[in-house]
Amino acid sequence: MPSFEDFKPFFVTGLSLGGVYALSGTGIVVLYRATGVLNLAFGAVGAMGALISWALINHTSANQYVAYAVCILFGGIVTLAYGIIFGPPLAGRDPLVKAVGTLGLALILLGFMSWFWPPKSRSMFLPTSNSGYQIGIVHVTWTQIIGLVAAVVVTIGTGAFLRFTRLGTAMRALADDREIAATLGVPVRRVEAVAWLGSGLLAGTAGLLLSDLVALDAVTLTFLVISSLAAALIARLQSLVVTLFAGIVIGLVDALITPILSISTYRDMTPFVLATIGLLWISRRRVVSVGRAGT
Repeated sequence: MPSFEDFKPFFVTGLSLGGVYALSGTGIVVLYRATGVLNLAFGAVGAMGALISWALINHTSANQYVAYAVCILFGGIVTLAYGIIFGPPLAGRDPLVKAVGTLGLALILLGFMSWFWPPKSRSMFLPTSNSGYQIGIVHVTWTQIIGLVAAVVVTIGTGAFLRFTRLGTAMRALADDREIAATLGVPVRRVEAVAWLGSGLLAGTAGLLLSDLVALDAVTLTFLVISSLAAALIARLQSLVVTLFAGIVIGLVDALITPILSISTYRDMTPFVLATIGLLWISRRRVVSVGRAGT
């Protein structure tokens, strides 16, 4: 069994990755609440944006900060385009059909990435990874700090936006009942477009951060969305605060398993196990409360 000192670097890694998972989970939850779409292409969008940014930096004379902006904007544009083209036809379909549609987008993007960027070792280090703080034996980079702080800021900012702005109120109205909201004069298409755009921008941001924190690999970044989905599911695709804490817990548990050689090979199961435990616990509490109310 590793000592406590061995776990310290992984504790920092877990907090930063958990922050990015929470950031991604926020984008997934907001989009689902506004449109009813569970976006399974979230990771693929961020991954392709990061690879485009890497190509601009390494194969053109583009400024690195412009390349980073392109990554984030790519996520917003692609996701918005999908929402505008396929959102209205799928609006009345079952949630499963909507989710499968985004899965198709993920597979298309993954195919493009495999074609243009064949699998090989790539790395992209953001300027924020070159400096940071030394806490004991652990070096904490600014990228890791940004990953955690961004999750907190986005969660608070998104919650305030949904609560105190007219557009946010319209999004919450769509989440309650799309048809009634449209009847009351809510511009459904415009509100949904904003939700798609915001979710895409968060996807690009998450892809940029994860390309530094994890690896610049299309498959790896695409399927890291599983951890974000687990955080969103634990929050029942409703609570942003629960999504934040669930994402951080998943990141911590996933990272802290790494030094334990006997179970580290099973660390990919972490999101599924935690999501299952969380959903079972929530369901248990609801059953108990309903039973008491009936008596």
